[in-house]
Amino acid sequence: MSLFRVACAQMRSGRDPAANLAAVEALVREAAGEGASYVQTPEMTNILVRSRGELLEKISTEAEDALLARMRAVAAELGIFVHLGSLAIIVGPERVANRAFVIAPDGSIAARYDKIHMFDVDLENGESWRESATYQPGEAAVTVDLGPITAGLAICYDVRFPHLFRSYAKAGCGLLTAPAAFTRQTGAAHWHILQRARAIENGAFVVTAAQGGKHEDGRETYGHSLVIDPWGRILAEADHDEPGIIVADIDPADVAVIRGRVPSLANERAFAPARVEADRIRTSGAA
Repeated sequence: MSLFRVACAQMRSGRDPAANLAAVEALVREAAGEGASYVQTPEMTNILVRSRGELLEKISTEAEDALLARMRAVAAELGIFVHLGSLAIIVGPERVANRAFVIAPDGSIAARYDKIHMFDVDLENGESWRESATYQPGEAAVTVDLGPITAGLAICYDVRFPHLFRSYAKAGCGLLTAPAAFTRQTGAAHWHILQRARAIENGAFVVTAAQGGKHEDGRETYGHSLVIDPWGRILAEADHDEPGIIVADIDPADVAVIRGRVPSLANERAFAPARVEADRIRTSGAA
């Protein structure tokens, strides 16, 4: 048995990228100090702000992003994988990517993933979100080799689209990710169910770092960062919305064991889309 120690850094990112950088570096160092070889941070690690104008004023291109540059140096110094759950990155005039980065232990960028599914919703409590007004959606699923296990990358709202995670499992991923800034309302209703479902249906570990608490821009996020095993058991949870870390040892061999126990990937069959035809009413003779 060769265990792989993973960690989530739960944050409460605000409007100041420099302050968020200081906060995430401290959490990553704390997790590394507890022996983590892989540390994941939440969606929007570098800034959380509702104002589109303020966002565009405070963020940078990938080449100029100070948090990304610093965390590349920290990953190399500590010799660990640092998965920045996502950063807001300028990718063109008035356009932004919600982009994840996995930084290798040598400080190189091992993978990039742009959030595919945009959170364009109107919630029951009056909250309204239109990510597509600012963010440019991604178009590609991305996997990354973490050494003892391969991970599939996703971000927050992506977790509601199971076909993405199924594609990762079929591509050989044993670890699925969905770093998030889930709203408090949707988190209280669906967070644990969605994360555990993605683990169970794919026989994979799920590791998800979250934003938590009331942010400077007034939004509230759910917290409850999670590490879940392929049987759907919660191995570690931040059972609150405060900043901090959780750490868990995972055994990559468990993926094959659970997929052998319930071989849903092997048993999957292709099928034709449903086709509904109107019933034909046949009559004969007189009533």
